[in-house]
Amino acid sequence: MRINADFTKRVAVHFDETPWVASPAPGVERKMLDRIGEEVARATTIVRFAPGSAFARHVHDGGEEFLVLDGVFQDEHGDFPKGSYIRNPPTTSHTPAAAEGAVILVKLHQFDPADRTEVKTRITGGAAQQQLFQDRIETVTLQTWAPGQAVSLEVPGGAEVFVMDGSYIESREEFSRWDWLRMPPGSCLEATAGINGAKVWMKTGHLAQLTG
Repeated sequence: MRINADFTKRVAVHFDETPWVASPAPGVERKMLDRIGEEVARATTIVRFAPGSAFARHVHDGGEEFLVLDGVFQDEHGDFPKGSYIRNPPTTSHTPAAAEGAVILVKLHQFDPADRTEVKTRITGGAAQQQLFQDRIETVTLQTWAPGQAVSLEVPGGAEVFVMDGSYIESREEFSRWDWLRMPPGSCLEATAGINGAKVWMKTGHLAQLTG
């Protein structure tokens, strides 16, 4: 399976225009943003857990990072409410579940094989920019843009921009809650926040290794 697999191209996925697709686990559905592979895949996905649903225990050979968008995501390591940002590096394992339901943004099989850095943090939302993670390859931040704010950002290593709240315009295209934009290496993000501003999760730098 290949979905938005050409990382040299700009890709936009709008949450309200994308269908839910059933997963192998009962009660778990997905909206696929990009994907290379079948059930074990390099993938970026919005996943919705119905109350009481769960996945079987599994090992993350290629690592996993996720952002909790709604509800409470759970595993044997704890409960992770809305706003939690977690990185589970290669060789880690868990049994994901959601007793009362949850929605997460998850990225699979996208870690450096030697990465062993675990992250468990929360979005605070007070500052204009909150750094969630950084290494020699990528930077992950939460950015808060004021109403009408113009944002200009060179992204030599590419970028992903996911709207947590509010909206913005880029290339005459509006992005609102849970919409996703991927920009290839060498791009420049030229965005204008909407009338209520925008809160976005952003990852930069990580796409250069896929297009070089």
